[in-house]
Amino acid sequence: MLVAPARADSTPAPPRTGFERSGGARWTTQPEEQELLARLDRDSRRVAVDRIGSTGQGRPLQLVRIGADTPPDAAQTARGSSVLLLCSQHGDEPSGRDACLSTVRDLAYTQDRATLRFLRHTSVLVVPTANPDGRAADTRGNADGTDINRDHIALRTPEARAVAAVIRDHRPDLVYDLHEYGPTAPYYVKDLLSLWPRNLNTAGPVHHEARTLSERYVRPAAGAAGFSTGIYGIWTDPVTGEPVKQVAGDGQERILRNTAGIKHSVGLLVETRTDPLTEEEQADPARNNRRRVHSQQAALAGMLDFTGERRHRIETATTAARLAGYADRGPVYLGGADNEPAAEEQILRDPPCGYRLTGAQYAEVRDELALHGVRSRPAGDGAVVPLRQPLRALVPLLLDERAAYHLAAGRPVPSC
Repeated sequence: MLVAPARADSTPAPPRTGFERSGGARWTTQPEEQELLARLDRDSRRVAVDRIGSTGQGRPLQLVRIGADTPPDAAQTARGSSVLLLCSQHGDEPSGRDACLSTVRDLAYTQDRATLRFLRHTSVLVVPTANPDGRAADTRGNADGTDINRDHIALRTPEARAVAAVIRDHRPDLVYDLHEYGPTAPYYVKDLLSLWPRNLNTAGPVHHEARTLSERYVRPAAGAAGFSTGIYGIWTDPVTGEPVKQVAGDGQERILRNTAGIKHSVGLLVETRTDPLTEEEQADPARNNRRRVHSQQAALAGMLDFTGERRHRIETATTAARLAGYADRGPVYLGGADNEPAAEEQILRDPPCGYRLTGAQYAEVRDELALHGVRSRPAGDGAVVPLRQPLRALVPLLLDERAAYHLAAGRPVPSC
């Protein structure tokens, strides 16, 4: 298992998070987070902390870049192996954030040979708090009340725009999204749940790696640490373990794990249970909080093991998916999921060559297209957005009027 906080005698003592100092009695505050990140940026030669945007209330959105010897730049991460952690998109789900902060600290100070060897081959990117305004208010949404995890297509929020730019510029091979959920006894009470991209536009090999990450690494790692696990969004019979009802986890393209899959990253959503179920946790909230964070940390260790062991398979899958768009072949799906076949009217079996946008339409969506990394070319007073490009399947989801969350109703261009 990777990530050991061992250090050489000549290095400064690793700082502790507010959560750790309190024994889990409280979450790390935002000033404590800023102090921690500033110290890592100063003390560790392998860490850099960048400001990648600002929230509606002016709080910083930050990206931590971690390498073996020096922080990797975008060119290095885009052409090599890299993972991106998104922590606390929902401001009232803090356990993933504290797990991310302690992981960043451990990677910054470790002298463990296996971990350093891992960092020589794989860059780690972390957005420690993806929703600072929501975290400050302890709300699911951001300052405007918007659920950021439903904004990864429209990109109306500054938080989602910052994440889109990171994915565009760094092209992470894996996007790992940390959340929490409220249980429904007795059907939905596992300590930790996970789910891969269900969107049907996720390339087959990328989808396979995402399921492998969930089923063979993240859940087993959490289980080995003593935590119960399951699949997010599926209620199960507590006796037989058979599925009872699907309550979440569809193929919506605007949800980050699905957006990541469409953009050819191995996406995974991980959720830890918020509510105490044992008498001990009910009597001691800090005990419950520690269980929430420790289950996230165990799952993160499984993710790092997955990346280290399957790096070449992952890179092969994501690279092939990005190149496949240039061939411009195959259907595009406007609906459905890997466990729910798309209706015939949701399948573009013979997609157009591209979509033509008027000048007014292009002015309205050009920034969002650029943030996604979708290419366009001038045409009259507007533009044409071709499908023949790496993000081929994303184009109809953004511009076909039949897509559920389209940004503009472009006119299909039948032939190139």
